[in-house]
Amino acid sequence: MHSLSTILRNAIVLTMNQDSEIFEPGAVAIDGDKIVAVGSEKDILSQYQAAEVIDCGKKVLMPGLINTHTHIPMTLLRGLSDDLRLDVWLMGYMMPVEREFVSPEFVRLGTKLGCAEFIRSGVTTYNDMYYFEDDIAEATAEVGLRALAGQTVLKYPSPDAESYEDSLVLCEKLIQKWQGHPLIIPTIAPHAVYTCPPEVLTSVVELAKKYNAIVHFHVSETKDEVENLRKDQGLPVVPYIRKFGMLETKLIAAHCVFIDEGEIRSLQHAGVGIAHNPTSNLKLASGFAPVARMMELGCNVGIGTDGSASNNDLDMFEEIRLANLIAKATTGDPTVLPARQTLQMATILGAKALHMDELIGSLEPGKRADIILIDISPVHNQPRFKREPDGIYAQIIYASKSTDVTDTMVNGKWLMRDRELLTIDEQQLLSESAVVAAKIDEFLKDREESVFSKLIAIGGAAEEESFEVQAKVKVDSIAPVLEALSKPGIQIMRKRHYHEYDTYFSFDRPAQGRLRYREDEFLDDMGRTTNVRSRLTLIGELEKPGVQSDSQIMLSRSRYLAPATHSLRFYQEYFKPVSKIEIEKNRLRYLIQYKNTEFYINLDTIQQPNIGNFVEIKSRTWSRQDADQKTALIHELVTYLGLDNTEINTLDYLKIVENTLGK
Repeated sequence: MHSLSTILRNAIVLTMNQDSEIFEPGAVAIDGDKIVAVGSEKDILSQYQAAEVIDCGKKVLMPGLINTHTHIPMTLLRGLSDDLRLDVWLMGYMMPVEREFVSPEFVRLGTKLGCAEFIRSGVTTYNDMYYFEDDIAEATAEVGLRALAGQTVLKYPSPDAESYEDSLVLCEKLIQKWQGHPLIIPTIAPHAVYTCPPEVLTSVVELAKKYNAIVHFHVSETKDEVENLRKDQGLPVVPYIRKFGMLETKLIAAHCVFIDEGEIRSLQHAGVGIAHNPTSNLKLASGFAPVARMMELGCNVGIGTDGSASNNDLDMFEEIRLANLIAKATTGDPTVLPARQTLQMATILGAKALHMDELIGSLEPGKRADIILIDISPVHNQPRFKREPDGIYAQIIYASKSTDVTDTMVNGKWLMRDRELLTIDEQQLLSESAVVAAKIDEFLKDREESVFSKLIAIGGAAEEESFEVQAKVKVDSIAPVLEALSKPGIQIMRKRHYHEYDTYFSFDRPAQGRLRYREDEFLDDMGRTTNVRSRLTLIGELEKPGVQSDSQIMLSRSRYLAPATHSLRFYQEYFKPVSKIEIEKNRLRYLIQYKNTEFYINLDTIQQPNIGNFVEIKSRTWSRQDADQKTALIHELVTYLGLDNTEINTLDYLKIVENTLGK
């Protein structure tokens, strides 16, 4: 008789091994952190004795579930902002809140809250990607859960790094500290192709090869991601990242929604693990990953929850069921992804996807003792039919719930017995989480009060209070003005040709001002686009009485400028204007000098709406005296260009268009 630490007996043992062996009644022999033997109860008890023999009460005994993709501290952001597109959700809400609140204390609390949820729902291993990952690893190890801890790398400043170089330093420190730990595997987690330029991907690959480290990466999650990369680089995502050697690393590719057959074969050939996230893909309307085809071609596909902010829970039972049902619905074939294969995705295939199948994923001698017990006696799981050999898998996939998990063991240590958490103070977590939620609520409430605050939140804005003397004259043709610009009294210093697309957002409170999204196409002499620039301008009050000298000429603005790094659709959904007006114009801009004074002369054709041609003369000013002088010169210029001073219009194009549309 061999003496061991623990024997689990009187169970329906699902091994999830290569032969999908089931033992009923079965038993598992454990010594320390490892499984020693798995088999029939009779055989195990005849060969082994243990200090602790546990009667499992005919529950299902199986490997712990493996969550192949998540962002665990985002449990503290659960329900923060729902029913939004991915880019608006991520850039407009998640990242601004993260910049404000994410800290080592934040991620420790969020991690322990997520670990409690994992343990209760039978998850024994999770694959994470977030900030302050060392603190996440510490918190996870304290709880006793197993995790791949991935330090995020991206081009933007993040809560824990000012640059991607700083993130890579954190990655290397994480690897050096946690390599060889019994529970924590350190990984490198570049975010996605749209947040990681070539220099980031190259550096990640170099670091991964140096330490033989796992790389965790979002791949082809949305149609926009794929289309934008095709537009910019002429390649889909998988061939693009292959250029940088990403497929030569131990890669875990999260989502893989929009990949074609060639990309699937490339991932399979390279041994890339795929993390399928059905709930998140549905909630963010990302789409349906071709999971059935991935499985058919032999890919190692695991299942993930993604973060709680886009799910909104970490319930792997929900995820498993959805993965199964979506595959059937999208293929029109009820036979695809049968129950046993689906459960493999949450266990042994998930382990293979994480490059960890030598340690976890099945109940086999030598593997780590990561085990869960599932009670299948509740009414929602009865009666039980035994005619079909795979019937027990179907019960778990189609009928069982996360609340049916009664016991969770990781590395030979119980983390939950009879639904009682043993390593976490659940009530304290809930109390501390409520305090954080109240602070975030207050932050967002204050931010949503003004357009300016929302502008600052997504990337900052530079304040620029400017005063301009300005006049417009409507003309039938700009040709005579072009000819007049060659007169000897005018010195042309610079000439530019633009095609401008302006969208003005209005809000329910006029005091908020107007937000203008401008896209400038720079054109060459042949009319070809050579460059495109996008900007946001928050326009405030139009009049400054203390400066104004000539109401027929003077126009002043208080405004804030910010780079427009997102699409027009993004800003419309993020700022939620009550109305918008679009103006399209062809502009010839001349910077001239007239009587030792600089002016801009814009020769504009307003094409949308079609309201004709205008000559606009403007110059910045800073004092009443300067304004008076430039006002007089503008009157002179109007006459010098052959225009009529009595036809001067001082309205903005926006106001001119509004008046036109009103009529």
